[in-house]
Amino acid sequence: MQCYIWRNYRGYVIGLGAIGGLVYVSNLEKVPFTGRRRFNIVSPELEKQMAAASYDEIIAQFGSQILPADHPYTILTARVVERLLPASGLANSGSDSGGDDEWRVHVIDEPSQMNAFVIPGGKVFVFTGILPVAQDEAGLATILGHEIAHNVAHHAAERLSSSGFVMLFAIAASLIFDVSGGLARSLADLVLTLPNSRTQEIEADHIGLLIMAESCYPPAAAVDLWTRMDNAQKVAAPPQFLSTHPTNYNRRELIRGWLPQAEAKYEDAQCAVAHRNLPSFRDILGAIRRADDDRPRAGRTVHAASGGANGKGDGDRDFW
Repeated sequence: MQCYIWRNYRGYVIGLGAIGGLVYVSNLEKVPFTGRRRFNIVSPELEKQMAAASYDEIIAQFGSQILPADHPYTILTARVVERLLPASGLANSGSDSGGDDEWRVHVIDEPSQMNAFVIPGGKVFVFTGILPVAQDEAGLATILGHEIAHNVAHHAAERLSSSGFVMLFAIAASLIFDVSGGLARSLADLVLTLPNSRTQEIEADHIGLLIMAESCYPPAAAVDLWTRMDNAQKVAAPPQFLSTHPTNYNRRELIRGWLPQAEAKYEDAQCAVAHRNLPSFRDILGAIRRADDDRPRAGRTVHAASGGANGKGDGDRDFW
């Protein structure tokens, strides 16, 4: 059947391929920070609309586990995000600055999940299970810098854009090579989807490293974070946000190679004296409690989401 279609509709297939190539070339753009050229046909507005539906689903699933806005974990996470945003170029996208995004932090009380992600539109989610691996503020900045970098690079839009070409590739493979649809899709995933996913993760590591360095977090902390992540994976299930990602070893080695560039940004920002030694989470959280660091929310770039109705987040709870 496939050979018959190829013999009798070869011109149509070639024509569709030519049209697809024209669409591809006319929608190439450069990724911020790295300059990588990629295909993207999804507008930021559409990307945010689709993310809004995902946000509603996440809130429906985890809403009762979200720690309250005045919980030390939430305050600290919001502070890290607020510190990272100016270097990311996304700080002025918040609603308080006239933009469409409202950056909002959600810390989900789920110790069994080592996960964190940021969806388009400025919605940040951190599961408490990742905090022992983060260990300190610089470790959390490494994780959140990576997740914010996905938004800087509009990786979600890129994945949506490439999904159409993955489908076309699968159809073409089934017609030309006379293979089943399932095998063709697997081939498309092997050739296109998985490499693109790893490319995006490596790119987010690179961009996130530069963001955290310019935000006065020591870039070498990223190497330490991935060492701890590797150790954590030996005694626990892999973090969800690591699926289809490069190995921890490869990530560490790539980060080591980027350190001179990141350290130059760190020095240019005159960070070395002020932030030579970042305190642990325990010290920071204790200081937050003593100083009552919950400043008025009006005019702030980042807002803390309110907790669910289950009353989680008692200030006297043990850390980890």
